[in-house]
Amino acid sequence: MLIRTIVLLLSLLTVLPFSQASDRLPDRIPGQKITVYKSPTCGCCAAWAEYLEHNGFEVSLVNQNDLSQLKERFGVEAPLQSCHTAIVDGYVIEGHVPANDIWRLLAEKPQATGITAPGMPMMSPGMHSIEPKGYDILLFGKGAKTSVYSSY
Repeated sequence: MLIRTIVLLLSLLTVLPFSQASDRLPDRIPGQKITVYKSPTCGCCAAWAEYLEHNGFEVSLVNQNDLSQLKERFGVEAPLQSCHTAIVDGYVIEGHVPANDIWRLLAEKPQATGITAPGMPMMSPGMHSIEPKGYDILLFGKGAKTSVYSSY
């Protein structure tokens, strides 16, 4: 609990890097709705949802014991999966994706299923760092076709 509190406080004080490819931060839509599907017992998923709230999203949490059918329905192949799945404006957000990457996705509107931080990167929002470090965010489409969207 103390770690989550510290992480949330840091999120208020830290400006996250947007992407190595761009210096411009994306426009933010006040109260942008995002639905996060997570296990009822997962602390890092709850911490990520709180992080999103601190970054301008209106989060709806849906607790589910088994997310496998949901991930299959939304086209998140096994190599791209993480512990939680979110839906925002028709896009899938899988795992511990930084808020600025979600805002960028919403601004650019690429033809894609969504973006993912596969696995559970240790230095990611909701895990052990508000400032993402040492992992890639992947843009993905049907058939698990991917490209690097951001690198940290």
